[in-house]
Amino acid sequence: MSIDLTEETITGAVQQTFDESKDDRLREIFVSLVQHLHDFAREVRLTGDEWFTAVNFLERVGHVSSPTRQEFVLLSDILGLSVLVDQINHGNGSATDSTLLGPFYVEGRPRVENGADISGGVAGMPLFFGGTVVDPEGRPVAGADVDTWHSDGDGFYDVQQADKLDGEPAMRGLLATDDNGRFSFRSIVPRYYPVPTDGPCGEIIRAAGRSPMRPEHIHFWFHAQGYEPLVTMLFRGDDPYLERDAVFGAKRSLVADFVQHEAGEDAPDGTVMAEPFQTVEWIFVLEPGRR
Repeated sequence: MSIDLTEETITGAVQQTFDESKDDRLREIFVSLVQHLHDFAREVRLTGDEWFTAVNFLERVGHVSSPTRQEFVLLSDILGLSVLVDQINHGNGSATDSTLLGPFYVEGRPRVENGADISGGVAGMPLFFGGTVVDPEGRPVAGADVDTWHSDGDGFYDVQQADKLDGEPAMRGLLATDDNGRFSFRSIVPRYYPVPTDGPCGEIIRAAGRSPMRPEHIHFWFHAQGYEPLVTMLFRGDDPYLERDAVFGAKRSLVADFVQHEAGEDAPDGTVMAEPFQTVEWIFVLEPGRR
């Protein structure tokens, strides 16, 4: 490798340093990454000050990240990379469309029985959710694990208000489908909300003049033996931000009816409700495992 590298020869010199790697996939990825990074710098004629600004930006993204705030994930999201990777890996098939996991999934969620109230006592309009998990032929998938989580009526997740909730989980739970592939829970109606804008990613959103809002949604993550995992969301069809999701995750195929009911009507669990409430029903289709 020459020490007299030029703008034209530096790329090949860096790529050659991966020639001895025993990991073929690592070599493929980094050789391509170096090519595109260098081509980008040459194309925009990147200045030294701009390079320093970019490095400082990434350093600040790392500093603001924490166990409950993943700013690097948010950066990937607002640049569309997260959705692109999802589409590359789950773009076709007969299963329910997948979408982003999001930054608010946590491992420490309680396992609950079907029909349980997962609101954690957070106030809001009651929501009754009923889901059915099937294979592409419409046959029920029994014993599937169903992770679900969502925001409250003000657009905040439990991890964003840990002090208020004394660190207890709310609006999330881990259920299992019954022999008919059914699962159900009671919670509260979520709300649209902005992605965090008080960190480095917010600077990009403001500089671009973009909306920081995410449309109202409920998260799901399915695991079942013999099937591919499915990460998905359901969105409210009349949400004002459905067509301009800040992280590009909304899909028309995942728009659900949040049906409004008046006080005095029976809830799906047979409760006569003393206040207005909403219901959602959805069928989720899992793809058979490829391994």
